[in-house]
Amino acid sequence: MNGELPLIFTALMGGAILAYVVLDGYDLGVGMLMPNVERAEQDLMVASIGPFWDANETWLVLGIGLLLVAFPVAHGEILGALYLPVAAMLVGLMLRGVAFELRIKAEGWHRELWNWLFWAGSTLAAFAQGFMLGRYITGFDRGAGYWLFAVVVGASLCGGYVLLGATWLILRTDGELQRKSIGWARWGLGWVALGVVLVSLGTPLVSETVRDKWFAFPRFLYLAALPLGTAASWLWVWRSLGKSDGQPFAGAVLIFVLAFIGLAYSLFPYVVIDRLTIWEAAAHPSSLRFVLAGTAIVLPFIIGYTAWSYRIFRGKASNKDSY
Repeated sequence: MNGELPLIFTALMGGAILAYVVLDGYDLGVGMLMPNVERAEQDLMVASIGPFWDANETWLVLGIGLLLVAFPVAHGEILGALYLPVAAMLVGLMLRGVAFELRIKAEGWHRELWNWLFWAGSTLAAFAQGFMLGRYITGFDRGAGYWLFAVVVGASLCGGYVLLGATWLILRTDGELQRKSIGWARWGLGWVALGVVLVSLGTPLVSETVRDKWFAFPRFLYLAALPLGTAASWLWVWRSLGKSDGQPFAGAVLIFVLAFIGLAYSLFPYVVIDRLTIWEAAAHPSSLRFVLAGTAIVLPFIIGYTAWSYRIFRGKASNKDSY
């Protein structure tokens, strides 16, 4: 059982991070789209994410918390290498939270200022997350090329979140805002394609282990289902834009899920690529068992509350909602 505990926590941590990327990704995307519309449409956009955005960040807390308590060695190495982008992400998230609350009571140019800060916080947080991903999958190697790669991955993740945000608005709004969202979604699809290609090429180029896992025959034939499925999901989103309210968002989520599965397969069993496995980074089994018991109590409440809130606030958003 002791050898299985790191596997359990790896699955829990990966699930929490994926849930965060999808759920907070769409509201970060909505925040980044705020400057493109008029005030009434901005209020509608905020109303579409109002009941959910704060709780979505719970998954980030859970994922980072599991990394800290279950893999303390990896936590120190990863956050030590990513200290500045992590700080930038937290500043962006805090700025977005403050702006979200204060824009409600502000009037005139003050309200416009807080709307702009909501956009700035969303963009900073999204870019920092993508930048961290770019640094992580290259093993924190130094050199101008690696830093440029991380910058482009950061921009691509911003575009990916815009895709999630735009398809969320297609699902949750109608009329002129929905029509604008269709155009934003097409723009976001281009960035998603770039990001998936970069990550798919970057990891095998950096790691011989990853190259062997993906391109050894006949394993390559089975693994081809992942990139083919991702491409099919991309085409599904493109073709469903303007024809369905729900399919574009479902397809966008599927793109992220398949890309995440591919990345997880590339990295496993390393928590720091080619340097530190999950067993080498794991805490003592007694600590893992204690934390697992607490997680088993807390996680059902998080899942239950998330499902309940999305059920209660389903349907189209309205300007009558006060956010």
